[in-house]
Formats: sequence, structure tokens, C-alpha cells
Amino acid sequence: MQAFHLYLDSADLADLQTCLLHPAVHGVTTNPTLLRRAGITRATLPKLLNTCIKMGARQVQAQVHAADTDGILADAHQLVREFNPGQLVVKIPATRDGLRAGAELSAEGIPVTYTAVYAPEQAHFAAQLGAAYAAPYLGRLEDSGVDGMALIGQMQGLISRSGASTRLLVASVRSRAAYLALLELGVGSITIPPKLFTELFDHQATLDAERGFLADAAALGA
Repeated sequence: MQAFHLYLDSADLADLQTCLLHPAVHGVTTNPTLLRRAGITRATLPKLLNTCIKMGARQVQAQVHAADTDGILADAHQLVREFNPGQLVVKIPATRDGLRAGAELSAEGIPVTYTAVYAPEQAHFAAQLGAAYAAPYLGRLEDSGVDGMALIGQMQGLISRSGASTRLLVASVRSRAAYLALLELGVGSITIPPKLFTELFDHQATLDAERGFLADAAALGA
């Protein structure tokens, strides 16, 4: 059985610093929208991602800026040049050209995430073509009126039956309840904003119990 991968979905280094040293975190996912919000340019992206690796990320993910097959391949090779093999996962929208380019990259041993996965067959193709991850957006699916959890469950079933090592990497996860429901579906990876990390890891009842234990420990003396 595959190990679960938890990612942080952010390009804000200040936010990432509050979570990244934790061993439960596998890596960091970014996309052009997150980069723009954080003021990160294409030129400064490698520095940000290498900083994440130095802080404990085992993998980082960055998206291509091209739409045609040749452009995607050129962009991907430029991105991975700055990293050790396997450290950077290339994110590619699951278009016709994206799937073609991603298949070539996977054959070269470069890990690929097909992103913006909105249909079950896209997850199936990702598994068929040897992708490391297929990334559906739970929150965006639900915003569009779709039962996002049911659709992701269908995607997970297709991937599981394929026998491929591809993991669903569910993004746009907005609540603890959604996170736990995805775990029940057996998804292989989830990427969350740093603010949700705090909600998942800092439970008030546990913190209160810890304070009580520490107070009693202090009262025991040496």
C-alpha cells in the first residue's frame, strides 16, 4: 500500500515556514495563481522551491507556462534543470497536448502531475500514462454544483483498479471535514493551505490536556 503524501498549497514563504519543518509534510505545491499572489516571478521560482527543500520538503511542484506539446516539454526541462532527479514534479493541465507531453516526461523518469482534472476519464488517462499524480479540485467542483466528493471517489476507484502507482492529489480542500472525508475515500495525497494545517494539527483539547500534564509534572518536583 502506498504511503500517503500531504502537501502544502502555497507560494508564501512566511506561511510555509510555519509548517514545513513538520515530518508529516511531504512537499509543496504551487501554481501560477499562487505565485502571482505571493509576488514570485518565474526567475525567482527556483529559489523559493529550493528554499522549501532546504526546509524539509521532499518534493516541490511547479506548473508549466506553455499550452502546446513542444512548449510544455521545453518548459518542463527548464524547470527540472534546477533540481535533483525526482525533487521537482512538473504540473501540466490535463489537456490533449498536456497528456501527450506528460507521457513523454513520465517515460523520461520526470514525475508529472496532471492538474485541473475535472472528469473521471482524465484521472484514468493520468494513470494509464504513468503520472505521479492527478489533481482534481474539490472546492471548485462543488462551487460548480457538482458533487465533488462523489466524483473524486469515482476517480479514486478508476485509479485503484488500474493498478498504476498514480495518486490522486486533491486540491482546493477548505475544511477539516473535507480532509477527513477524502481520507475515507482512500485518496493517495492531499494538498492544503497552511491555515488548514493549523486546524488539523492544533487541537484545543489536546493542548489543554498538555498544559494540565505539564502543570502536574512541575508539581511533582525533581
